[in-house]
Amino acid sequence: MDIEQKQAEIIDQLVRRASTCNGESLVPIIVDATSHPSLFAFSEILALPNVAQLEGTSNAVYLDVLRLFAYGTWGDYKCNASRIPQLSPDQILKLKQLTVLTLAESNKVLPYDALMVELDVTNVRELEDFLINDCMYAGIVRGKLDQLKRCFEVPFAAGRDLRPGQLGNMLHTLSNWLNTSENLLVSIQDKIKWADNMSEMDKKHRKETEEGVEELKKSLSMKGDIGGRGHNEMFGEPSGVMNYQEDGIRPKR
Repeated sequence: MDIEQKQAEIIDQLVRRASTCNGESLVPIIVDATSHPSLFAFSEILALPNVAQLEGTSNAVYLDVLRLFAYGTWGDYKCNASRIPQLSPDQILKLKQLTVLTLAESNKVLPYDALMVELDVTNVRELEDFLINDCMYAGIVRGKLDQLKRCFEVPFAAGRDLRPGQLGNMLHTLSNWLNTSENLLVSIQDKIKWADNMSEMDKKHRKETEEGVEELKKSLSMKGDIGGRGHNEMFGEPSGVMNYQEDGIRPKR
């Protein structure tokens, strides 16, 4: 079972549980969701009306926890640790995994030094163990560790929940890409049309050249025939030679 299918099943179970709860009874569900080793998306739970109703209540901090795991990073937690419940070891591990996904959204080559700072890792061995065992083996990223260049190359990373306002930015980016693609398509079509016209002109020129060569060959052939006949008329064997030879064999008188 791939990670997307597994996540879908887990989310479905948690959403069903959360849909029947309110207030404080939602807290253990949020803790379970943010601790689950195979769950990395939380927007479906956040979208539930009864979860949103935690805003402004004594349990609003758990709504903040859910938002942190949906959109935030380990660095965000450290900046707001004083007003967010202390995380369990499983939650800390998950938030660091999510931090790697966020970093991989904008960079496909992640320097070791930057990762160690973002993840609060003290040495390269610890960092590489985390990337291999908790990220690549978990299926959330595919990549290669380059010990010589001290970086993590990430050709694939699982997507995170869209942050508020991010969808609009994505649509704007896609719209710009679409306009650029349409302009490029028009340019390519113009070049194809120009190439077709040049090909037709080349064919026409080649045909005219071949016809000209044939005409020249015919003209030269006709001149050669006429010249050959004139040469024979001018330098052909005269009838007087036979008379001379005939006279030569006659007996002398």
